[in-house]
Amino acid sequence: MLADWVPSDVVVAALGAPEADEVHTELLRQWGSSEVWRLSYGLRSVVVKRGSDAQAGELGAYERFVLPLGLPAPEVLYGAGDVLVLADVGRVTLEQEPTAEGFVAAAELVARLREKTLDEPTDFPPERVEELAARIERAGQGGSAAPSRTGEGSCSGRASGSAERGGAARLGGVEVGRLVRAVERVHRDAGVGVVHGDFVPKNLVSDGTRWSVVDWPVAYAAPHLGDLYTLVREAVALGYDRGPIVARYVEVSGADPFLVDRQLLVGGACFCLLALTFVVEEGIRTIPGSEAWIAPLHSELTDLIEQLS
Repeated sequence: MLADWVPSDVVVAALGAPEADEVHTELLRQWGSSEVWRLSYGLRSVVVKRGSDAQAGELGAYERFVLPLGLPAPEVLYGAGDVLVLADVGRVTLEQEPTAEGFVAAAELVARLREKTLDEPTDFPPERVEELAARIERAGQGGSAAPSRTGEGSCSGRASGSAERGGAARLGGVEVGRLVRAVERVHRDAGVGVVHGDFVPKNLVSDGTRWSVVDWPVAYAAPHLGDLYTLVREAVALGYDRGPIVARYVEVSGADPFLVDRQLLVGGACFCLLALTFVVEEGIRTIPGSEAWIAPLHSELTDLIEQLS
């Protein structure tokens, strides 16, 4: 039986099913802030999603990025509020079948996401670094930092004085002024492009002939390469060499490899900041065991900032 939040008429029509009771349901993912189901009848299938908190912004990301730019993502068959019905783009993820070839192919996807420079302000200006660091510190001290969607809300029109001065805000002993200056420099040297924000193997899906990127609610605009960083991060954790992955991105995008190296470091640090903010403000309520992510993310952020010059 379909859940009451699923638009059954849309699903039945898309699947060509005689009635909703004939539709087979398969739970793909369920957390406190989202649930994802594959619904099928015969050889046809669709994916339905419902999100809250940070997972509630996917339709907006489609309207802002995916549809205008023709990005490699599932087609939206229905969207209203926090519910989406999507075309099923495959049953195999890079997480299920992690291969060197798959990671290299995923680097091409990053290049496709970045091939068009956005004609709009960044969502991650330099002052965003200090804003996120302050929110993480407040949450860690039992403060009342207000949760917000990852990547949401450009701060470009309200620069803080300390960020403008390359201030010396600290995060658990980490001096983030170096990252503020690195973000400023990347904004000068690279155009603003789409950042998926959760570009990891579980969100890279193949139907056997092509790859698609799923799960877009935290997408935002920025000049860094956080997506390539998280792809390389996962590959290295599985024992693969980062070299061919980065080289494939450089080849397909035609980007300056030295600039790419800096975009990777900045993107990695921004990813860690956003991930830490999510965990301390939302994840500890919605994802069991996510507290254990905090110390490794902090250590990773420290290492990345130390590499910035």
